[in-house]
Amino acid sequence: MVEPAYHYEQSWTVAEEQAFQLSQAAIRVDQARRVKDKNPAALVDALNRNVEIWVALRSIVMREDCRLADEVKQNLTKLAQFVADRTFADGEIANTTLDALININLQISEGLLEGLNRP
Repeated sequence: MVEPAYHYEQSWTVAEEQAFQLSQAAIRVDQARRVKDKNPAALVDALNRNVEIWVALRSIVMREDCRLADEVKQNLTKLAQFVADRTFADGEIANTTLDALININLQISEGLLEGLNRP
């Protein structure tokens, strides 16, 4: 599996950095899913990294200086819990669950970037 580049620009905002990390995690999960029969550890690593990103995002939105609306904070916190619950559920993770995790990452990444463009 090709490792995605996890570098970022020093001038990025927290939202831009989180959007980048979420999109990279989505790509990594998708790539790992494609080779899971040959390299199951790649999927485990990708899913663990995805959860780490969601834990970081949850920590950010829980800070007092986070300027997001309370409803957005609550929704992101719930999504972080959903991602963790689905990732660590007993048994093999289904392709539909992987699709959901990938789509959540991409949609939230897009939403974070769109939020930067609002006045």
